[in-house]
Amino acid sequence: MKKIVYGLFFGDSITYGEYDGVFGGWVDILKRYALQKFHEGNGDELILFNLGIGGETTEGLLKRMPVELAARNCADGNLVFISYGANDLAIKDGAYIVEPEKFKENIKIAVQHAKQFSKDIYLVSILPIAQKIDGVVVGSGKLRTNEEVIVYNQILKDIAVENSLSYIDFYNAILDDKEILLSEDGVHPNEKGYGIMAEIAIPIIEKYL
Repeated sequence: MKKIVYGLFFGDSITYGEYDGVFGGWVDILKRYALQKFHEGNGDELILFNLGIGGETTEGLLKRMPVELAARNCADGNLVFISYGANDLAIKDGAYIVEPEKFKENIKIAVQHAKQFSKDIYLVSILPIAQKIDGVVVGSGKLRTNEEVIVYNQILKDIAVENSLSYIDFYNAILDDKEILLSEDGVHPNEKGYGIMAEIAIPIIEKYL
């Protein structure tokens, strides 16, 4: 009997695929890949849900996560991807939108929610930001720095180790070429950046196909 497995991608606009008018972002690339493999008759069916919401922080995640998980609980198994931090670490009006300690606490709670539905949980790194907006207040009033990206990514890595979870390191995959892999706003990837993210993630989902 073939199994049906659900993959739930929780995240912000980078999960949603904003600024990619070509492929729709890395999660949508994975969705098409999984569907293609299924139609080729290879293995189990993996249905992926893009649950990214632009501008969302871990505070918003915790409000909706239990409901989203319960609504998409598959008897054969679930994969859960948690991809947050780019909005949490932003500073607005002199204060973090979500302070590092609170971010850590929120991610830990999110992991506990996920564990009720899945043994396969992936924490996804925050991407580097472009040089031109590093430490600069942008039109939205938010200020981001690459120093903070490193701090928040370390929190994610530590939680992954503590809970024996997988950590997907998009940060280092993008870092060296970030100026050509990020879109004009300096935060979101462009289609090339999203393509690289998908290439890294495809071997992960192939284990379930």
